[in-house]
Parts: sequence; C-alpha cells; structure tokens
Amino acid sequence: MQPTPFPPPKPAEVSACDPGSDAEWLEADGLGGFASGPVRGPRTRRYQALLLTATTPPTGRVVQVNGVEAEVETNNGIVALSTSLYLPDILHPDGWRWIVAFEHTPWPTWTFRISAGMTVRQEIFVARDTCETVLRWRLPAGSPSCRLRLRPLLSGRDYHALHRENAAFNFAALTQAGNVSWRPYGDLPAVAALTNGSYTHEPQWFRNVLYTAERERGLDHVEDLASPGIFSWDLHPGRDAVLILRAGDGLNLRPEAHACDLAEIERTRRARVAGDFGVAADSYLVDRGRARTLLAGFPWFTDWGRDTFIAMRGLMIARGRLAEAAEILDAWVATISEGMLPNRFLDDASTPEFNAVDSSLWFIIASHELLAAADRLHQPIDPHRAARLYDAFDTILAAYQQGTRYGIAADEDGLLRAGVAGVQLTWMDAKVGEWVVTPRIGKPVEVQALWINALRIAGARSARWAVLGECAGRTFAARFPDPKTGGLFDVVDADHVRGAVDARIRPNQIFAVGGLPFQVIDGEVATGVVRLVAERLLTPMGLRSLSANDPDYRPRYGGSPLQRDAAYHQGTVWPWLLGPFVEAWLRVSTDKREAAATAQAEFIAPLLAHLETAGLGHVSEIADGDPPHTPRGCPFQAWSMGELIRLQVILRSPEFTAEGDDR
Repeated sequence: MQPTPFPPPKPAEVSACDPGSDAEWLEADGLGGFASGPVRGPRTRRYQALLLTATTPPTGRVVQVNGVEAEVETNNGIVALSTSLYLPDILHPDGWRWIVAFEHTPWPTWTFRISAGMTVRQEIFVARDTCETVLRWRLPAGSPSCRLRLRPLLSGRDYHALHRENAAFNFAALTQAGNVSWRPYGDLPAVAALTNGSYTHEPQWFRNVLYTAERERGLDHVEDLASPGIFSWDLHPGRDAVLILRAGDGLNLRPEAHACDLAEIERTRRARVAGDFGVAADSYLVDRGRARTLLAGFPWFTDWGRDTFIAMRGLMIARGRLAEAAEILDAWVATISEGMLPNRFLDDASTPEFNAVDSSLWFIIASHELLAAADRLHQPIDPHRAARLYDAFDTILAAYQQGTRYGIAADEDGLLRAGVAGVQLTWMDAKVGEWVVTPRIGKPVEVQALWINALRIAGARSARWAVLGECAGRTFAARFPDPKTGGLFDVVDADHVRGAVDARIRPNQIFAVGGLPFQVIDGEVATGVVRLVAERLLTPMGLRSLSANDPDYRPRYGGSPLQRDAAYHQGTVWPWLLGPFVEAWLRVSTDKREAAATAQAEFIAPLLAHLETAGLGHVSEIADGDPPHTPRGCPFQAWSMGELIRLQVILRSPEFTAEGDDR
C-alpha cells in the first residue's frame, strides 16, 4: 500500500522587513506561567507577555508585564528595537525593520542592525528555578557605545481578559539600589525589575494596543497598557544591559551576576534534556501544589485529564521520565469519582468537570505503558504506587461495567455505551451553548478500542476482565466494519438505537489499528482502515476530523467562537492523530523497514518542518482542513508534541532499523 504523496511545507521565509511573521517563541517557568511573543512584528495575542504569572500554580494566571518599548540612540540617530500595533492598524515603532537574525535555541535571541557595521543582540529567557524573565542586550567587541532606553508596559489582568485605562492603576515605584518594583493592583503580586541601568519615573498610558489574532478570533482585541517610567543604559562592548522581571519582591540582588548565574543554570539544564525535543517537552511539565502535572498547551490551556494521559506517553514515558510520570498518574488516582477521572480542572479551582468517557481509559493505557517501560528499562516504580495504579484499574472498570455518569455502562454485548443529550463525552468535545457539535452518543469506535485495550491490560491480572475483553473484542469485530467504505463505522447503536450507525468517515477508527498497546482488528479489515484514512483524511499536518467529501465538512478553522467551534471537529486537522496513524501504518505493513522509511519521509518530515513555522520548536494544536493547512488554535500543544516524540522513539526501535536485521 502506497501513501498519497504530498510535499512537506517549507519553513516560513519571512523577510527582515516583513512584520507579518506568524512564528512565536515560548519560555515556560514550570509553574504554569510563561513568557511568549512574536519572532518579529507586534504582539498579536492577549497572551503574549514577558511576565505572565500563575498565582495558584498552574492556574490563576495574570499578565503583569506585557512587553517593552525599546530604542537605541547613537550619533546617527535613534533606532527602535520593538514594535507594537495600535488602532487602526498602525505599526509603531518600526523595530521589526532592523532585525537581521533570530535564533530560538538555547533561547530567543535577536540581532538588530543599528547602522553599518553596528549590531545589538537582544536575548530573552525564563529561569525555571526562579520564574524570572531575563532580558539582556549586548554590543559586539569593537562597536561604538550607544544609549539604550526602554519602557516596560504593564497591565495586571487575568490572562484571558484585556486591560483599559483606569484611575485605580497604581504607578508608584519603590526603588532600592537602582532596582525598582511596582504594585499596580493591591490584590496581585508586585512586579520587581532588577537592573544595572537607571530608572526615571515618568508614568504614561499606551492606549489602543491592537491584537490581530484576537480580532481574527472574533474576540475583544484592544487594550491600554501602563508604563511607569524609563530604564536607560550606556551600552558598551563587554558589559550587558540587564533587566530581570519577577513577581513579588527581590530588590537586593546584583542583576548582572544574577543574570549570568541564571543563564548558566538554564544553559546546563537545556543541554541536559536537549535530545528528543526535551526542552519543548519539559515546557508542559509543571507543579500543581505538591504534585506535578502536564499542561495541555500554551498559551490558554491548563491540565486536562485526557490530554495529560495521551501527551505523557511521548513527553515523559518515551523519554524515560518514569518517576515523574508515576508521580503524576498517582496524583490523578485521588481524583477518581464513580470510576471517572476529571476532564479538566477549572481556572478558579472549583469542582472539576467529569464529562469524559475516555479519560479513565486513557489513564489505564498510560499507566500500563509506564509500568511496562519500568520493567523494560529496569527502573522499578515504587511498589505502593504501582499497587495504587493497579487498584485504580479495577475501580474504573468496575464502575464502567456497572454504570456511571452520563449513561456510561457496559452493554450486554460487551461494548461500552455512553452519552446523554447535551453533554460532550469524547475527545470531539466542541460545544456552543447547549449545542453539542459532535455528540457521538452510543458506542463510539475509539471508545471501544480504549475499552477493549483497558480490559486486556487488566485481564492480565484478573480473569473477570479478560472474559469481558474477549466478548467486547468479538462484538467489535462483528459490528464495526463498514462494507461500503472498507473502514469502520464511527458509532454503532447511535443515539442508543440498536442497529443504528454513524458511517461518517472520521479518524477515530484508526485507534482500532494503531495508537494503543493492542490492535482491536487485524488482517484485511485493518489494512482497509489504514487505506481509507490515508486516502480521505491524511494531510501533511495530521488527520482531518471529517472527510472532505462530507456535506458538513468545514475547510477552514476561523471566525467567531461559534464558527470556530462548529469547525473544530468537522474537518479541522489534528496533528496528534498522526501518532496513531503512523503506528497503524507500520503495523499493517509487511516490510517494516521500508514502511518506517516511508513514514519518516512522507508523514513525519512535514511536522518536523512545521517546528520552524508557528510555535517554534513545538507542534500546533490544529490546522485548516484544506491546503495550505495553515496552523491554527494553540501554537504549543502537549499531545501534538508528545505524539511526534513517541513516533520518533518508535521508529528508532530495532524492528524498524538495521539493528533488527539479526532478530
């Protein structure tokens, strides 16, 4: 079986004189806070900031320092090092014009050409140990001196909100040994600025800052930012200009030495985890209280159950981060309620939401892979922790067999039924008001694949689950194949009507062949599934969520929140689904090494190119269904990144390399 060939997307070729690059950088602080921004041009999102703090890690996120306005003065005049966009689409100043180079490893670094033979380097990184954002500017040896000035732009708002000019904003500055702090609002942490420059207090409002990405999303997109004053430095070769931003106090530190120490610590940390996209992978690993957790993505996601268990297979288990993965899974055990694990925790730390039929099943899959990896790699998991995981398997499966929330229960045929009107339970979970866009009530195909896998995993320790798993497997093989398409039905007993089916061509069927520890089907049926998915759903960015031939297909993801949610699972491409597809492709191929080479060249290479086009070093959440498959949604997505890493590890296994020739 040959794939449908397509050319990989080229990395974005953006002129230094083009402010329209969509590429973004991310620096995560390990607590849910982060710094992020555009490679060039103005900030486009409300979430892009230099100091974005998680006040109740990893939630309670607030934007404290949005950015800076910076300029360099030489004998030849003033050159801007920053760019903002204001109503009505006015770019000012023009710092983007002078960017001649950008590097995003080990952290974002820009080179500006100030004049003939004179450049300034600017770097930004976040120190995970201290959650500080470090900004440094440097002249190369032999350059003439110049004057650097900048204004910090502050807000002090929820990261989902926007800020407007108001009389309550407190511009007052506390200075000590040249360092400065402000507390714009009394209910938020102070902002400390550690610097080896000088500070002049000169309050000013910057009004009508415009964010084009928010405008395109149909959301409020204008805000006002406050600048308390001006920092300035006489910049000389051999001495960096330093500005360190942090939430809270910390005025008694020497900025230059502290910045050097932080840079060395970060450089060492990043070098240590650099393999298998380790720096990007570790961005999603954060603290939640005394435990660890994985964020689903940046800039707007927190930790979601389903996303955590899918993402950790690549981000952690495939990379051998087993002790931390075990810690995370063990922490989730305590959240089991009626056999269900939370779909997500709300930002306000209120009661978690349990509307996910598959979260608990993905938990079993991830736990199984963790325990298997621990045996294989001789990294034993604490026996008490392992016992709690095994006990959780029984708790979940018993509740699912007997029946739990939202009509979830094992049917007499062994399959798992689920769903009630008005509630979204599968990963295709878009909902607008009371409208569930893809309800999939009944027996969804990937839920059955997960259910059967979970029963087989638990069946290795209990005959009860082994018998039920065999029954479910036989029923699946009899009821899901669709003779018209050669693939599988998306839902059987649709809307709980016996014999009714949803025959739409969706990617969920691929989990019956790949993406899980055990294939649910094999032979010609499995080959037919892979062929159908390759022909109708495969794109360079992943799998479409609905065939383009379907009358409900949406070719673009954009517009208002309603328009976007309506397209979210109706044709929009999901990169994370490339993981199960490639694994299925490999499983049905007879020549494993040839199949692996094809997978690397045809399916994975485009995603590797994508690492340089949107969220730098990361994989986006989604993309348009139609060419050119423009990346959309969250630019830094955990399960997208995790599946790419998992695939790379799979393809290095002996079965698919020359090492396997002697087996």
